[in-house]
Amino acid sequence: ALATQIGVVLIQRAFPPQGRMIDVAGARLHVVELGPRDAAGPPIVMLHGASSNLRAMQPLGERIAKTRRVILIDRPGHGWSTRERVEDSTPAIQGRMIVETLTRLGVDRAIVVAHSWAGALALRIALDHPDRVAGLVLLAPVAYPWRGGAGRYNDVISTPLIGPLLAHTITLPLGLLVASSGASGVFAPQPMPDDFVRDSATLLLLRPREFIANARDLVTLKAAVVEQAPRYAEIKAPLSIVSGDVDKTVTTGIHSRLLAATAPQAKLIVLPGVGHMVQYAAPDLVASEIEAMAGRMTRDIMTAQ
Repeated sequence: ALATQIGVVLIQRAFPPQGRMIDVAGARLHVVELGPRDAAGPPIVMLHGASSNLRAMQPLGERIAKTRRVILIDRPGHGWSTRERVEDSTPAIQGRMIVETLTRLGVDRAIVVAHSWAGALALRIALDHPDRVAGLVLLAPVAYPWRGGAGRYNDVISTPLIGPLLAHTITLPLGLLVASSGASGVFAPQPMPDDFVRDSATLLLLRPREFIANARDLVTLKAAVVEQAPRYAEIKAPLSIVSGDVDKTVTTGIHSRLLAATAPQAKLIVLPGVGHMVQYAAPDLVASEIEAMAGRMTRDIMTAQ
């Protein structure tokens, strides 16, 4: 436990917050804004997946921010964002917190770019707050229930008493030993960038409060998508999906293909030989999809004026 507390201090010193904090009901969210605030068209909001934080989306955000306003958000409980209740793990609750954050930033409508776990979150925002979503760009998104669970260790960490005991004692020391190999597995079959663990501040995940929040997010996600998936045909916003055909983390056939066949304005791009981290495997293509959607909406706004 003492080693864990020392580790938390050292990790937080190595990866301090980059942006500002926004207080919303039930959470305090860490937000980083990039690009010109007065850029034409809707802002681009980027949401990261599980076991991650906003820095995993930052390279893509910096590329888009050359011409667009980009808003990177640490999901509640992740990175430097906190949430008052670990139980606030579902896309519906986190979606409400994200929308409240955008309201406080003065953003009425945005294009939401979301990776992996956050795909379900972005879809839920489009369902519950359709007037706030100008468009969706989903990268290897979770959208439907899958066979199996979320991993035995996530079940254990989500267990009262036992989970916090483990999170405050052994998960950080052990996590330091396997952080690099675990991250590289998500990139497969593509190689992980040499400095990804450092540049993405992956080690923030090993802090007890974030490790528990992440496990809870994963354990409760399946039931959440079971509840929301029947509504996807209601989504009227334009939707672009980019996935890899050899993704072993979020299977494209279960999630992306079915979503593309269900949402009315969906476009699907499946990249051959690409795994889960599509924004790293094909950054130019992903950026072009975001820019194309933003460009169309900018022209529509100018035409309407």
